[in-house]
Amino acid sequence: MSPENLPAGSLPVATLLADLPAPLDIRADHVRAALDPASVFIVLDDDPTGTQSVADLPVLTRWEREDLDAALATGAPAVYVLTNTRSLDEDTAAERNREIVAVSLAAARAAGRRVTFVSRSDSTLRGHFPLETDVLAAEVAAHGETAPALTLLVPAFPDAGRLTVRSVHYWVVDDVATPVGRTPFAQDATFGFASSDLRDWVEEKTDGRVPAEAVAALTIDVIRRGPDAVGEFLAALPDGTVVAVDVVDEADMRAVALALHRLQRDVLLRVGPPYLRAHIGQEIAEPVQASQLDLAEGRGGLVVVGSHVPLTTAQLEHLRAERPDTATVELDVRRLIDERREAHLDESAARVSEALAHGTVIVHTTRDLVTGGSPDQSLEIARQVSSGVVELVRRVLRIAPPRFVIAKGGITSSDVASEALEIRRATVVGPMLPGIVSLWRPESGPAVGIPYVVFAGNVGGPDSLSRVVATLADEHRPPRRKDIA
Repeated sequence: MSPENLPAGSLPVATLLADLPAPLDIRADHVRAALDPASVFIVLDDDPTGTQSVADLPVLTRWEREDLDAALATGAPAVYVLTNTRSLDEDTAAERNREIVAVSLAAARAAGRRVTFVSRSDSTLRGHFPLETDVLAAEVAAHGETAPALTLLVPAFPDAGRLTVRSVHYWVVDDVATPVGRTPFAQDATFGFASSDLRDWVEEKTDGRVPAEAVAALTIDVIRRGPDAVGEFLAALPDGTVVAVDVVDEADMRAVALALHRLQRDVLLRVGPPYLRAHIGQEIAEPVQASQLDLAEGRGGLVVVGSHVPLTTAQLEHLRAERPDTATVELDVRRLIDERREAHLDESAARVSEALAHGTVIVHTTRDLVTGGSPDQSLEIARQVSSGVVELVRRVLRIAPPRFVIAKGGITSSDVASEALEIRRATVVGPMLPGIVSLWRPESGPAVGIPYVVFAGNVGGPDSLSRVVATLADEHRPPRRKDIA
């Protein structure tokens, strides 16, 4: 694409990166060796897609004391707790964060572990900020622990084309970098924003309480001078500072991680999916293969698509074109939010269950987005639709357990995991694609033995959903077309 044809504010990614210092060479085991073995990172994940960059870690959808005790007993360096707060109003989200801090601190004290809290959110800046970081910091102090001195904002997700360069956050597609404030994600009905520079974004989201000039910019120029330079930069900042962190590649995150492990200050992390991987010194895991899984024979898998972002719709279209003989059931959003709901769910569940006997089934909501007159009303409609998807999957699970379940979309995958499949505890096996799309092994509930794939709405390319389905589906079964309206 020639420069004159680029979207407004966009630039070739090669131009964006042209004058940056040379990348660092920092290995994962160097970071791992710097970890305090008594520390544990409790990741409050505002939807389940945060696990897509890690492997071999426990994930919880409940936070009773017994759940935290069991997770800490594994000795894992980090535990994911699925809060699903991105689908909740502010008051409920705040209370959920408070509950998790209290039980996590109690469990960690009993286990002799020292907690650092990580607030994992969207790499395209949607979510309850600054609400969640404010609540976490206040609750840590209220429970007698040292309040975090710094809050690090690290939304970058290089695996999925989200980079931060000199404090501006970009979405990269087809080698074109677009400031995130100019993308469809910034138009989110609930969490919309205008700013692409993270310093301005913090000012925007805090309604001016934290002015842009008070946000510290930890730029790539400092990071690529090495962990010592990063440590000196962070040590000089006053308590209470929000730090906007540049990231272009994995080594940038590892440099920040090494500096933080050496830093004699408590911090709070607000991050995108891959930062925790770098912070605990995990290697970038190879994609999971079907041969690693105990997949049931004789039945198809279930692919559930709820997200409405344009990329998800493109991936759904590609999947249907790639697999034209795969059964498809459409859930009518308008019927899910009115008096026709129960009849529609009964009919759809029966059709999906019957089709699973012949192969994989795609279930998707209608692609026209239905919103309310306010952000809260839009969120309530989204909850009604998601609960309809959940009820459908729950009914199908009772009638005809599928070979696997793939859930597409943040709210969709959270609710399917915790409500439909009743997964209380699971293990993150690893990614399905390089650096993205998480596969869980349920450790409790009726879904034990059914691999569960958590697929964010806004990651991958047009063929990514097709590739994941192809990995898990029974490709030897004779094709049979069954499109169901």
